[in-house]
Amino acid sequence: MTSLRDRLVDGAYALGWSAVKTLPEPVAVRLGRTVADLAWRKRGKGVLRLESNYARVVPDAGPERLAELSRAGMRSYLRYWMESFRLPAWSRERVRTGFDPRDAHYLRDGIASDRGVILALPHMGNWDLAGAWVTTELETPFTTVAERLKPESLYDRFVAYREGLGMEVLPHSGGTAFGTLARRLRDGGLVCLVAERDLSASGVEVKFFGEATRMPAGPALLAQQTGALLLPVTLWYDDSPVMRGRVHPPVEVPETGTRAEKTSVMTQALADAFATGISDHPEDWHMLQRLWLADLEPRPEPSDGERP
Repeated sequence: MTSLRDRLVDGAYALGWSAVKTLPEPVAVRLGRTVADLAWRKRGKGVLRLESNYARVVPDAGPERLAELSRAGMRSYLRYWMESFRLPAWSRERVRTGFDPRDAHYLRDGIASDRGVILALPHMGNWDLAGAWVTTELETPFTTVAERLKPESLYDRFVAYREGLGMEVLPHSGGTAFGTLARRLRDGGLVCLVAERDLSASGVEVKFFGEATRMPAGPALLAQQTGALLLPVTLWYDDSPVMRGRVHPPVEVPETGTRAEKTSVMTQALADAFATGISDHPEDWHMLQRLWLADLEPRPEPSDGERP
């Protein structure tokens, strides 16, 4: 039975998609910034976790700098949501001009090769806009994986939204996604995966900003099994309405080693590429959850107003 909280959450997202997309863009921008500033001033768990994560990314930042970063981070995060609510109403031209990626030749050449391409991204900028740009500008559909959300109606809403942007969406749970992704790649298709946070508890341990965490093995394993090109991508905002991005050089499959050893090397290479982009634009990394292994150890959650 759906709880009252679940119905309220689903209703809030439904309101966002139905109401925000009808607002004039300057009004939506101001609304997003206002909501972000209110959430930042409240100093809830998500904001405190974001600030704690930034402390690892910018280790020499003092409390004042970290507060500035977390405020900018919340504004970036709400910009993502405002854009996502409005994306279904954007024209094809608005989508095309809304994203400007550097070194996109890696992606274009990979698609033209028909060997299959895996794009691996961290939670930066607006990955939905980047995906819509791929399906619009490059006229290339792709397959992705979505975490199953609660309530189920909210998950269905996200799937319908992303399918409307030209994506094929597979559920993260169930164990069948990997096989479907491999088939798409062997057919020369494109797969996009958000890949810096392990949801399976069986990821690959890597060093990320000098500390241990786990990241999904899927991108590296798919590249090994299918021969597909593995490309890290990072995204960020500047002061313009256009989102920026970079397609990083391919992560190659090592010539020697066991499958586990190759997977470890490749996943570390992804982590290093992500770290490069996040270091340059930390405020556009929207990681409001625990990530590093040291933070995943059982411990009480910080109360509002306290640094974790």
